[in-house]
Amino acid sequence: MFLPFYFLSWRPLWVSDRSSGALVFKGGRVLLVKRGVEPSRGLWAIPGGMLNLGETLQEGAEREIREETGLTIKAGEPVYTFDFFERDPLGRIRFHFVIIDLWGEYVSGEILSGDDALEARWISQEELTAMPVSKNTLYLLKKLNFCFQAQGA
Repeated sequence: MFLPFYFLSWRPLWVSDRSSGALVFKGGRVLLVKRGVEPSRGLWAIPGGMLNLGETLQEGAEREIREETGLTIKAGEPVYTFDFFERDPLGRIRFHFVIIDLWGEYVSGEILSGDDALEARWISQEELTAMPVSKNTLYLLKKLNFCFQAQGA
């Protein structure tokens, strides 16, 4: 009997989870990370990640920002919530995340990329226009009037 590839693969074809991140500004710049893992590998995005069992949105965002950027923040209220879907070449859902981005206030620290972030930086409006940025990050930054003519807009 012939089985399609996806029946032979040990990897799951989909992941569904809850994630939180934080939108942090400092000196007119926004904190972004270049994603090192799927989904959206290689794109710049608001830092964040999956919640641990029993973690609040704020605790999760503060932990993820610390792990990905080395910075300490104080996470606040939600600013943007969305579903993120990524499909494989056959149109099947590979990833489904419910993402809740919170306002974040910079507290302390110097940027040191870590965890699954290839790079972390404070990004100006001007720099943003020449960078590959995730669609949802661009949407939120445009909604907040941070970027005006960003790539892919």
